[in-house]
Amino acid sequence: MTTLRGTVAPGSPDYVRLPFEVAHGIRELHVSYTYDRPAVPPGTPGNALDIGLFDERGVELGGRGFRGWSGGARTEFFVRADEATPGYLPGPLHPGTWHIVLSPYTVAPQGLTYEVTVSLTEGESGPAPRPVYPPARAGGRGRAWYRGDCHLHSWHSDGRRTPGEIAALARAAGLDFINSSEHNTTSSHAHWAEVAGEDLLVLLGEEVTTRNGHVLALGTEPGTFVDWRYRARDGRFGHFARRIREAGGLVVPAHPYADCVGCAWKFGFGQADAVEVWNGPYTPDDEVALAAWDARLVASVRENREWLPAMGNSDAHRDPDVIGLPQTVVLADDLSRAAIQEGIRAGRSYLAESRYVSLAFTASCEDGRRAGIGERLAVSDDTSVTVRLEVSGAPRCSVRLVTDQGVLLTGGPLPVSGQGVVEWRTTPAYAAYVRAEVRHETALGPVPGVMAALTNPVFLGVT
Repeated sequence: MTTLRGTVAPGSPDYVRLPFEVAHGIRELHVSYTYDRPAVPPGTPGNALDIGLFDERGVELGGRGFRGWSGGARTEFFVRADEATPGYLPGPLHPGTWHIVLSPYTVAPQGLTYEVTVSLTEGESGPAPRPVYPPARAGGRGRAWYRGDCHLHSWHSDGRRTPGEIAALARAAGLDFINSSEHNTTSSHAHWAEVAGEDLLVLLGEEVTTRNGHVLALGTEPGTFVDWRYRARDGRFGHFARRIREAGGLVVPAHPYADCVGCAWKFGFGQADAVEVWNGPYTPDDEVALAAWDARLVASVRENREWLPAMGNSDAHRDPDVIGLPQTVVLADDLSRAAIQEGIRAGRSYLAESRYVSLAFTASCEDGRRAGIGERLAVSDDTSVTVRLEVSGAPRCSVRLVTDQGVLLTGGPLPVSGQGVVEWRTTPAYAAYVRAEVRHETALGPVPGVMAALTNPVFLGVT
């Protein structure tokens, strides 16, 4: 047994590496840790300490030695060849120098004193499991609108639900696809195959949880590990964004304006494929994210450059968090990883609070040309365009049509049936894009009504 002790002062580096030796013939590694929690004045962060493990292959940034991360969700864990605590990767315990990595999330003014105990048990190792991953394609309905939730947490990070429980709740929410997004670990990847099916596509990924914001690695190759141990000032995010794309994933900053420590996004959006503008139950944070996203839309049309699609996900961790609140509804050629990602990347999607809310949103002109969500109706500036929104499942909600000029039409409330149609005529000279919002009557203080659904834009005019 090895005991490692120390004290972290306020303002210390983000990560503390604690080396220890593993000899030949070790069957199990067990780690437990404690740290002090002194009283602090109101408004002052107290102590919070995260933990993870790297093996003899190295602890350097982006290296191959990652064996697991539990953050602050657990006070102990074990690793064997045949099994490991959720959050950690089973596999051989090769001899050499291993490392505990501590991450002081917040440190009290008095400092943070910790004690880590490493216990090594000798014996013959069991066989390492051969991982089985979920298929990259499910049954599907051909080209159709598919509903998904791409930000979910199980007991493999700081969630409380098993993959099986999440899959059951996803099916009950009417979802067609989900994405595994544990904080800084891929340990859940090998535990989704048994709960996926023809009716549920499971994408694999990670929530890369840095000190300057969180980003979803959405739909990467199984087992892809993306390091998180850097800040914006380190200039390393571009490298790891490329790592996500090279592994077939999408780069999606999550809850970019959340006010939790380290949650606000500081890396910019130049590397992003989409952005999460609605995270869980709609709050003022989401309203800020929506406004900032809309401002980037305006800049993209003004500067004639690529635009960034919006996503909505639940970020569900435990009861009473609702899986599928919200959900991203994607127009895709089939229910496959590639098709869903292509639809998200193209912005052919809208966001809805539940399976019961459906939208159809188009722009058309008199000669029959038509464009849908995420598409462009390429007509001259003076062409008359009819924008049409069909809504179902949103009783007594109001409708807003938003352009680069701002909100240009407000209608409603919809009848108690929740169904309605809104039409509006414009020209590309007046509106470079149009997007739709469907909002409840209930407001959040100065914020307009809580969101029930919103679309990505339809663009108008030639580029």
